[in-house]
Amino acid sequence: MKHTVQVTILGQQYTVKSEATPDEVSKVVDFVNEKIAEIAASGKTVDSLHVAVLALLNLAGSFLRLQEERRMTPSQPLSDPQADSRLLHLLERLEQACPEAL
Repeated sequence: MKHTVQVTILGQQYTVKSEATPDEVSKVVDFVNEKIAEIAASGKTVDSLHVAVLALLNLAGSFLRLQEERRMTPSQPLSDPQADSRLLHLLERLEQACPEAL
């Protein structure tokens, strides 16, 4: 069942519809806002779109490194089709949300 949650990122209100619980969505939003705040605190850019894109690039880089580490860990199976499918879906959603980053 999809849940509808109101969230705020960079001072903008968004309505998120997700299979995740409202608590899970809130945790993701908090994490994203923390990453955005880290980039903004560096003082390298003041444009909110640039801050969001840099945060997205940092998160995507971390995600890809973790994915590669997971593939290289001998104790883990080489592939988990369900996890791989969810990861690919997440990347597609990120690309749709911020096509300027590509």
